[in-house]
Amino acid sequence: MSPTVERVASFSAPVHTAVAIVGGGACGLTAALTLSQLGVDCVVLERDALPTGSTALSSGFVPAAATQAQQAQGISDSPALFAQDIQAKAHGRASPVLVDAYSRAIGPAMDALAHHHGVPWQVLDTFLYPGHSVHRMHAVPEKTGAGLMMRLHNAAEAAGVVVLTEAQVSTLYVNHADQVLGLGFVRPDGQLEQLSCDSVLLACNGFGGNAELVSTLLPEMRDALYAGHTGNDGSAIAWGQQMGAQLADLGGYQGHGSWAVPQGALISWALMMEGGVQINALGARFHDETQGYSEAAVHVLAQPGGTAWNVFDDRLLAFAQDFPDFRDAQAAGAVHTLPDVAALAQHIGCPVDTLRHTLDAVHEGQDPVTGRHFKRSLEAPFHAIRVTGALFHTQGGLDINAQCQVLRPDGSALPNLLAAGGAARGVSGDAVWGYLSGNGLLSAIAGGFIAAQTAAHQVAQATAQD
Repeated sequence: MSPTVERVASFSAPVHTAVAIVGGGACGLTAALTLSQLGVDCVVLERDALPTGSTALSSGFVPAAATQAQQAQGISDSPALFAQDIQAKAHGRASPVLVDAYSRAIGPAMDALAHHHGVPWQVLDTFLYPGHSVHRMHAVPEKTGAGLMMRLHNAAEAAGVVVLTEAQVSTLYVNHADQVLGLGFVRPDGQLEQLSCDSVLLACNGFGGNAELVSTLLPEMRDALYAGHTGNDGSAIAWGQQMGAQLADLGGYQGHGSWAVPQGALISWALMMEGGVQINALGARFHDETQGYSEAAVHVLAQPGGTAWNVFDDRLLAFAQDFPDFRDAQAAGAVHTLPDVAALAQHIGCPVDTLRHTLDAVHEGQDPVTGRHFKRSLEAPFHAIRVTGALFHTQGGLDINAQCQVLRPDGSALPNLLAAGGAARGVSGDAVWGYLSGNGLLSAIAGGFIAAQTAAHQVAQATAQD
């Protein structure tokens, strides 16, 4: 089903809503919950039978600064420091307008979800994700993306938010002044239904599930395993292009260098940050694992066979078992335990002398080859997980301003089309190494929060003109 824009002089439909939200992931539901607090009616249209999206496939960890949860745990942080960390990871190539807007908005957005909708945040303070100066990664008690989506979905139901599932948006009805008047969506029976609205938020997707776009825009990930949501088909880009919108940061994406094979499970990068290493089929390390899990995807894919082994010890195993996703992967047989270096080498299929030399170099201090700083050595027995590099979601898309309005090439905003989350450019710049841990959910939740306020303002203007 090709996403289309149909130009019309006027449009009417049996049902009208103030704001139509395309996509029921973290971005769409955050926007809907924010609109409910602002007293603005909305409808969320979700293509799946149950709202999950990219969020449910993620770790569910959200970076945010100066939140009440941080304050409760005695953590000092600020939007300015957060913005500095974002730009440092992106080498200054992230949109300064969005970096400032998102780093400022994410704290109030998280606090609002907690205060008004009972989403219980806790700050993960036992490890520091790469690129973050302080502990600012927030999680719900389940510590999973699925748990976060469950909490948001329950909050939406409690708030009376209308979520139409199995409603795949196919058409935007747009007048000749580029104002979106409504949309058409297809139900499971194949029938096209229509909805008119005052404002539209594209909170739907990136393009990671579109093999043609990935091959064209992200050639280094052309043959990579895609571990994201199949709904990320580039619909937002297609609609935007048909309306003459500007695109930005199309080379940016979130990869992950720790996707367990053949189990198909995400292994937390916290293992690497706390002392684990990645070893290739030759028995050697090949990068500084603490630089980030996104660029690690490219490093792992460049190894023989496009795979590597996460190697760690008992202390790190106990640490990792605090994460439900890891426990699930372990139950699926992803973790192999070997008594000594010789057994580990046999399991990997590499020369034992090479592996012993590699592990002997893992000790307190700086590794002269990769530059990584280690706190301690790894001790037998060893645990190993075979992993590959995967593409999770894209970070480029429709160009937007600080209010999440979609922009034309001349910088002017389309009248009432908004975009956030995977549909829009993020704050990772235009390359894989620009992704700071959690940038995807930062864009989703901060973007949804901002877009809702912009939509509410647009609705008020439309009401005043009637």
